[in-house]
Amino acid sequence: MTSPTPSSRTRESLSTVVKAYDVRGVVGEGIDADLVRDTGAAFGHLMRGEGATTVVIGHDMRPSSPDFSAAFAAGVTSQGLDAVELGLTSTDELYYAAGSLNCPGAMFTASHNPAKYNGIKMCRSGARPVGQDTGLSEIVDMLVDGVPAFDGEPGTVGSRDVLTDYADYLKTLVPLDGIRPLTVTVDAGNGMGGLTAPAVLGTESALTLHDLFFELDGTFPNHEANPLDPKNIVDLQKFTVEKGADIGVAFDGDADRCFIVDEKGDAVSPSAICCMIAERYLAQNPGATIIHNLITSKAVPELVTELGGKPVRTRVGHSFIKAQMAEERAVFGGEHSAHYYFSDFYNADSGMIAALHVLATLGAQDRPLSELKQAYSRYEASGEINSEVADQAGRTAAVVEAFADETTSTDELDGVTVELTDGSWFNIRASNTEPLLRLNVEAPTRERITEIVDKALSVIRA
Repeated sequence: MTSPTPSSRTRESLSTVVKAYDVRGVVGEGIDADLVRDTGAAFGHLMRGEGATTVVIGHDMRPSSPDFSAAFAAGVTSQGLDAVELGLTSTDELYYAAGSLNCPGAMFTASHNPAKYNGIKMCRSGARPVGQDTGLSEIVDMLVDGVPAFDGEPGTVGSRDVLTDYADYLKTLVPLDGIRPLTVTVDAGNGMGGLTAPAVLGTESALTLHDLFFELDGTFPNHEANPLDPKNIVDLQKFTVEKGADIGVAFDGDADRCFIVDEKGDAVSPSAICCMIAERYLAQNPGATIIHNLITSKAVPELVTELGGKPVRTRVGHSFIKAQMAEERAVFGGEHSAHYYFSDFYNADSGMIAALHVLATLGAQDRPLSELKQAYSRYEASGEINSEVADQAGRTAAVVEAFADETTSTDELDGVTVELTDGSWFNIRASNTEPLLRLNVEAPTRERITEIVDKALSVIRA
C-alpha cells in the first residue's frame, strides 16, 4: 500500500460540510466532485478494512446528484471495492439495499435543504449508521492527510434496480389487507416520493391515490421539499380538502420522512404519529423499548409507559437514534422531525413505512383522522422555530438565564432542555447542518406557548 499524499484541506474547512451524521454543503462551494471522489475513496478504504467488497450508491433528483454518484463510485473502486449504482433512489430505498444485500451504502441527497445543496449519507452493511463517532471522523482524517492508495486491482462499477423489491418488502412489513377504502392525497414536493409512492401506495387496492408534484425536479419549482415548515404543506392541505380525502401525506426531498394532514387539512404532529405507531408495535411486542428524541412531546413517553413499554430518551439525529435502537434492542423510534425508525427495517428510518402504519391504523377503524389523532395529542407545541444566530452558545446561555426564576431543571443531552414550574418545557439547540438555533416549546395551552416563544425569541434575536 502506497503512503498517502496529504491534501490541501484542513479540518476547519471540512467542518463546514462534515456534520454530525452526514456530509452536506452548497454545490461548488462546500461540496464538489473532487471532495466527493476522495470521500468515496476514504469510505472505500474504511469499509474494505471491515471486510466489505461492494458498496451500493443511490442518488436523488438534484441536478448534481448523478455526477456526484459517479465520482463517489470512482473513489470506491479505486480502493478495490465494486460499486453498484442504484440510480434514482429514496434514502430509505438505499437503506433497504444496504440491509437486504448486506453491504455498505451511500446516498446522494441534501434531504429537505434548498436546491443549491447536496450531500452524502453513508451507512455500513445492514444499514448501520456512519456518524462522527462511527466513521466520519476517520474519513475526515483521510480527507486531510490523504487516502492510502490501494495497490491492487480497482473494482468495477455496475448497476441494479431495487425499487420493486423495496416496495414488495415494505408491504410485507405493514400489510393493508382488510382495511376500509381510503382516499389518500400525496405531495412528493418534486422529490423522491414521486418515484416510491406509486410503487408502494399506488398498487394497494384499498387506496385511491391523488398525486401532487410527483415530477422529479431537484430545482423544486413548486415549494421546498421540507414539510416541517408549515408553508410547504399548504398545497397539500388545500388539495386534501378539495379531493375529499381521508388523509394527506407529504414527503421530504429524499422521502425518508413523511408528514400527515387529516381530512380537514389540519396537520397531525409527528409526536402524535410516534404515539400511534408505538401503540401498534407495543400491541405486537408487549413490554418492548421505544426510542424517542428529546424534542418529541411528553405524550410519547407517557403513552409508552401506560401501555407497558419502556421509553428511552435520546438526542436528535439519525445516527444517534439508530445506534440507540441497536443498543436498546428497541422495536421503534421516533423524532419530532418526522423521522421514524423500525427494528424490522434494519433500525433505519423510512417515511414510507411510517405512512403505511398510519394508513393501517386509520383504515382499521371508522373514525376520521381528525378524531383519531385526539387520543395522541395531549399538549400544545410550538413546532421548530429557527433563528440565524452568529453567537449560538452566547444566545443559548442568555435564554437559559432569562427563564432562571421559573426553571425546575435543565439538561444538556442535546443543546439545553429547560423544564419550567408549570410543566412546560423548551429545548434550544444548534443545527447540525445550518447556522441556526432551533427552538422547540411544549406547554399545556396555546397561550403559554406564545408567552414562552415570545420571551425566548426576544433574547435569541436581540
